This record gives sequence, C-alpha cells and structure tokens, in this order.
Amino acid sequence: MFDIITFGSATWDVFVRPKNFEVLKNRKFITGKGICFNLGSKIDVENVYFSSGGGGTNAAATFAKQGFKVAYCGRVGNDVSGREIIEELKNLGIDCQFVLKTKLKPTNYSVVLTGQNIDRTILGYREASENLTEKNIPYEKLSANWFYIAPPSEKTFVLTKNIVDFAQKNRVKIAFNPSICQLSLAEKTLKRILKKINILILNQEEASLLTNIEYNKEKEIFKKIDEMCPGIAIMTKGPEGVVVSDGKELYQAKILKVKVVDRTGAGDSFGSGFVSGFIRTGGNIEYSIQLGIANSASCLQKWGAKNGLLKEGDEFEKVKVIKKRL
Repeated sequence: MFDIITFGSATWDVFVRPKNFEVLKNRKFITGKGICFNLGSKIDVENVYFSSGGGGTNAAATFAKQGFKVAYCGRVGNDVSGREIIEELKNLGIDCQFVLKTKLKPTNYSVVLTGQNIDRTILGYREASENLTEKNIPYEKLSANWFYIAPPSEKTFVLTKNIVDFAQKNRVKIAFNPSICQLSLAEKTLKRILKKINILILNQEEASLLTNIEYNKEKEIFKKIDEMCPGIAIMTKGPEGVVVSDGKELYQAKILKVKVVDRTGAGDSFGSGFVSGFIRTGGNIEYSIQLGIANSASCLQKWGAKNGLLKEGDEFEKVKVIKKRL
C-alpha cells in the first residue's frame, strides 16, 4: 500500500544559457517577444545543466522528500535518458515498479533556454510518456490512499478517465492537475471526471477556460467550479499568489519573495506541496497553502524541478492566509 502514486510525464531536461542572443519585440510572436540568434552560426553557451523533469516525476519527488511512500507510474524510452530518470527517482526513494521502458519511442526530452532577466523558453520533444496505453497500467497492483494526476497529454487523456474511475471504485482519493487541452474536451466527459476529484488544481487561464468566466471574477469562477467539483478547488495566480475554495470559504495568500534562479517545476512543486500538507494534516487548507507556497519558492531558488524541494521536517516561512466567505 502506497501513500500516493503519481501519474504524468517523465522528461530529461537540459538547461542551456546561450551567449550572443537578442530578445526582439514583434507582434508575430504570441507573447510579443522572440529570442533571436545569428542564422548559420555556432552559439556558445555559458553553462549546461541536466536534470529530470515532467509533472509526474516532479510531484513524486515532493512526496518522497516529504516522507511519504510514493510510486510513479509512467513510461520512458529504453535509452540513456530513461535510465537516468529511473536512477534519479530511485535515489529519491521513489518506487519505479510501475515505470515501463519502451524500445519503440525515445524518452521525452526538453531543452530549456534561459538567460539573465528573461523568461525561460522550452523546446519540448514528447514521445514515450505520451504513448502510454491502457495495457501498460497494472491496475491490479495500484494500491494507494491517493492518486496524483499531473497534466496528461491529449493522447493519454482517455487513460485519465479510466484511472479516475478505478480510483473511485477502489476508494482512492484523487488530486488532479489538468492541462488546457483536457479542459477543451467534451463537457459531459469532463463533468463526469470532475465529480470524482478530491483536489482540483488549476491556473487562472485554465479556471477561466473551464468556467467560461473572466479570470478576475474569482467568486463567480469558484461558485461554478464548486458546482462541477465537490472537492477542494485551487486557482494559482503566478506572482499574485493562490486562491483556494472548500465550497464554503475562499482562502487567499501571496507568494514568498525570493531570488528566482529557474522557474521550471514551480507549478508542480506548489500542487504536490499543497497535497502533501493536506494529507499530513487531514485537510488543513491553511497549512497546505503555506507548505505549497514554501515548496514552490524553495524550488525556484535552484536549477531544475527537484533540487530545491523542501524535505520533511524543514523549517519554512509561512505566508499569511486570508479567509473569507464565498
């Protein structure tokens, strides 16, 4: 029996800080800005850093460091990157018996371009994790108190429905962090899933898309989400903090101000930190928010999605949580 089993992607990340590039403003880019290099040139880099990533393994790392008995269920390639990921997970104390290695597809791979005072840009190659199939999941062995479902791909979303159905049937609680592509699926399918979720984790854009309400109308958003999902609903707001609803009250908190080294894994570290606090305290939302924010802030101060995560027993700064009626 595991305390928690995580599902989601496993990625090998390479962090690169290139020299001699420019950030250009142009409306042709979705964000209004683009990174530009000299065409046909060799670009020197200041440093290179390697680490595992992916929502499924990032969440598992938090749970392991918080002292829970955790396993990761996912798929990697039978290649160097896949073996590195499995070795790192094992070193963290994460059970890897549910990790499938395949020769048919390479491990997911990301190149993270970073620079001084600019946002990261990620070049992502998705293969092995996105080709997980129903027959790859050993349901008969998935014995746990909780499932944590990190953002699945559009290809594997049908598995999410089956995993959620299995969890409900076997009285396993579920924390679910969907992505944009899942929130655009058939309304009936999505509603059936959300009715079975204990903790729903969304960012502002996702919450607005799900409810079709402007993201700044928080009360209206949460009232609609609470109708769709009987569990705890979370909306992260980036640098503005987080808002959480238990169906009766809203809990609001700001982020901790820290020197940011790398933003990779910030969302995963908050979500898994919140769930860790929720499990440990038997549902204390205020403490769960504080642990989630502190875990994310600690993650931001190190390269990679796993190196800065808090460990069980670590002291951390607790943010003020404001509570008001919904």
